[in-house]
Amino acid sequence: MSMLRPAILLFILLALITGGLYPLLTTALGQWWFKDRANGSLIIQEGAVRGSRLIGQAFTAPGYFHGRPSATAESPYNPLASGGSNLAGSNPALDKAIAERIAALRAANPQASQAVPVELTTASASGLDYSLTPAAVRWQIPRVAAARGLPEAALRQLVETHTETPLPVFIGTPVVNIVELNLALDALRKN
Repeated sequence: MSMLRPAILLFILLALITGGLYPLLTTALGQWWFKDRANGSLIIQEGAVRGSRLIGQAFTAPGYFHGRPSATAESPYNPLASGGSNLAGSNPALDKAIAERIAALRAANPQASQAVPVELTTASASGLDYSLTPAAVRWQIPRVAAARGLPEAALRQLVETHTETPLPVFIGTPVVNIVELNLALDALRKN
């Protein structure tokens, strides 16, 4: 029994440290240093949560910029079912899905160039992508401008305003947050 007592006390001490003290400390530091990110990077407008800066949303109306296709289960951009389609590049079902997406994109964007950006046709590994490259967003400008009755130049400027370039530049490509861009489009309509 004398050898069991130190083991039990050590177990209780380590359980308190790793199960109580450490989680409390990391939560407190996260709230102190990274409050926005620790709370989900939420986008709040007029007192209501409109989404997260880090999770895409299913924008399908012609007057919105569309994000990358989502392969999450049950519904697009479902954060509870994050994951890709797991279809291999050689799978005929993937080829068929991409061909259908290209046909749908060309039908919805007849005034855009024939070369559809690849990121608008393939889903990501998470299925929750919130951003696209500026080129993929600019490809959609004619459709959005026609649907909203806005000049294309104004939309190009809006895209440039919402383009995020990593610092330093060599560590990544510029991206546009689709959720924030579409919320800015809605704000244009109100003004």
